[in-house]
Amino acid sequence: MSRQELNNTINQLIARGKGILAADESSGTIEKRFAEIGLESTVENRQAYRELLFTTPNLHDYISGVILFDETIKQNAQSGQSFPQLLLASGIVPGIKVDKGLVPLVGTNNESITDGLDGLAQRLMDYKKLGAQFAKWRAVFTITDEQPSSLAMTENAQILARYAAICQSLGVVPIVEPEVLMDGNHSLQRCASVSTAVLQAVFLALEAHQVILEHMILKPSMVLPGKAHQPQNDVMDVARATIDVLRKCVPAAVPSINFLSGGQSPEAASEHLNAINTLGPQPWNLSFSFARALQEPCLHAWLGKQENVALAQKALYQGAKLNSAACLGKLHVK
Repeated sequence: MSRQELNNTINQLIARGKGILAADESSGTIEKRFAEIGLESTVENRQAYRELLFTTPNLHDYISGVILFDETIKQNAQSGQSFPQLLLASGIVPGIKVDKGLVPLVGTNNESITDGLDGLAQRLMDYKKLGAQFAKWRAVFTITDEQPSSLAMTENAQILARYAAICQSLGVVPIVEPEVLMDGNHSLQRCASVSTAVLQAVFLALEAHQVILEHMILKPSMVLPGKAHQPQNDVMDVARATIDVLRKCVPAAVPSINFLSGGQSPEAASEHLNAINTLGPQPWNLSFSFARALQEPCLHAWLGKQENVALAQKALYQGAKLNSAACLGKLHVK
């Protein structure tokens, strides 16, 4: 393990006012996104869309890293450059999603665990040769009256920690993503309770696996009421609940917390991030690692048409700029 390598990567990723673009949608997810604009999910269309994203002029102003999918990290731009080379040349760190998705966790009531530890070290070495300097692994937790179960929390936490330890042993910075889903009608208080239990389990496991906290990024959900809960809490309620949970659970040694957007609208995700950053200085950098919340306006501006590329890139750049302001608590909310 090269600590200097890890240190260099983490310092680039956590630059103040910058965030991470998640462009690691699986084939199934990108197919759904393309269907929204009436576009077929072919290899050619996926390549064209990713090239549009990665060649956005001056994207490095507000984006420090991009998470790629297995297909994408092996693709080239029309110039002949690989996507990782293209990103590096523009001052953006390439990363890679390394988990293999969710599988049922036996012994639970339809809860899941994340697959992909088998062969992970070799896959990471291969991805590193292609240019990846950081990685991401997602675990998912559903809230009901009985869930998540202690088994689901413990097992997912152990797998997240094993993944992170393997990454660091190879000089790759791990993003640890425990996602607490917004689905359901649970209250803000219930989400806060579950988020606390999940994060406590995760950091207990990270400590047991001797993961270096200074060389990782946490990618959690914000503390939110369920989508079906009424009434919905206001922006500052969410911000205060989120900070309260993080202060209970996340050691100050973690350099950056990059929130996932988790099904929020682009506007809501930005407003919540901004509110969180207005609550005074915190021990960690508080930023974003958004997928849909950054890409949706861009995708709908593009519509799969070459003549719309510049318009789509402008939408992406503007979204990144707005979220950069939110990282500083300086977003002007209408």
